[in-house]
Amino acid sequence: MPEELKDRSTTAHAMTSALWSALGGAPDMSESVEISGQGSLPSVFAVSDFATAAVAVAGLALAEWTDARSGQMPPVSVDRRLASLWFGFSIAPQGWALPPAWDPVAGDYASSDGWIRLHTNAPHHRAAALKVLGTAADRDAVTAAVARWRGDELEAAIVAEGGCAAVMRSMRDWAEHPQGRAVLAEPLMRMDAGDAAAAFAGEFNPSRPLEGIRVLDLTRVLAGPVATRFLAGFGADVLRIDPPSWEEPGVVPDVTPGKRCARLDLKDTAGQERFKALLSEADVLVHGYRPDAMEALGLGTEVRAGIRPGLIDVSHDAYGWTGPWANRRGFDSLVQMSSGIAEAGMAAAGAERPVPLPVQALDHGTGYLLAAAVVRGLTLRQTQGTGSRWRTSLSRVGGFLAAHRQGPVADPIGKAEPTDYAPDVELTDWGPALRLSPPLRLGEAGMRWERPAGELGRSQPAW
Repeated sequence: MPEELKDRSTTAHAMTSALWSALGGAPDMSESVEISGQGSLPSVFAVSDFATAAVAVAGLALAEWTDARSGQMPPVSVDRRLASLWFGFSIAPQGWALPPAWDPVAGDYASSDGWIRLHTNAPHHRAAALKVLGTAADRDAVTAAVARWRGDELEAAIVAEGGCAAVMRSMRDWAEHPQGRAVLAEPLMRMDAGDAAAAFAGEFNPSRPLEGIRVLDLTRVLAGPVATRFLAGFGADVLRIDPPSWEEPGVVPDVTPGKRCARLDLKDTAGQERFKALLSEADVLVHGYRPDAMEALGLGTEVRAGIRPGLIDVSHDAYGWTGPWANRRGFDSLVQMSSGIAEAGMAAAGAERPVPLPVQALDHGTGYLLAAAVVRGLTLRQTQGTGSRWRTSLSRVGGFLAAHRQGPVADPIGKAEPTDYAPDVELTDWGPALRLSPPLRLGEAGMRWERPAGELGRSQPAW
């Protein structure tokens, strides 16, 4: 094996070991992961190694769960190239096109003293930014308006208005920032034991290891949907719940295979009662609300545990669970700006504007860690008889990735090739599509979906 490939494999294994340890996994398990495939996504950071490791720990969790249920530990193998491609879009429309991933206003803008990113995909976030800037939804007008502001002042004003923005900071600035200090001191994945619960009974199907597991999904763009897509791929019954008016057209075709998608208004009494009924029959809850949001709905940690004793409760947020920004809205692209990742990319490339990661690696990596936490939670309930609560954040995951840089890439991974896709056609609600071949092999278990990707709200809120 060429030295560069040996180095890449070594880095991926080391990252796998670190992530698995952060999840509380037995250290020696990670050594058994087989890594195949070649290439790296071009970046100053080891994104492909991270993608490989994130998929690997989700596979290790499934292997551990399979062993707990059947007494047999399946081998775990990850394809490096496919794992990297799954960190982008997994779907290839046939005869139709995905909607744009970004609103026309979203993007990086030069302020009077640096750079700032506006995240305006959601209508209310766009309205907040435009209100502060005092301009229409025209990119040239927004550019001119942003240029008149200091970046930190504009960021604070948009956030105060309920919008989403992030100034580009360096890693040093972030390490010295009160929020940077707080989140980097948090564990990569925190786990707290829950209430006592009976072990899972009934027959176990090693080819669909999560069959019969009910997952209530309260997540939206993008980490949580990646997690629940993975769980559905191995047989979990995933019911996604969205607010009545929520849409995310740019990513829904990519993240909804295998799921039933319903709508409930959790601010409405009837909607909340229906949600509580669903939760009472769920094994797992995955949510991406800010720390104060579930409490504000009257659905805090203790309430959820009371509704469903033994629940495996897994959550993430953008900026961490402590510090002055714990309740700040955020997304992958914003966290990259805040935490120094985009600035480090710009400096390494000698560019004149921010250079983000080649994929939304914080979202995708967090997604696979959430999936691994869910399955580790299932194993703990099976072997120790307790539920559990798990949480992480995009910022903390970003700190992990930022600690792993890579040198020049001799074998760059570009766009997916026809041979990277599985042969079966998926008949989605928008038209036929191909899906990337699975990046993970787990003994006789295959990653596949019983339902094609479909529109939000197409199902009833019922198990």
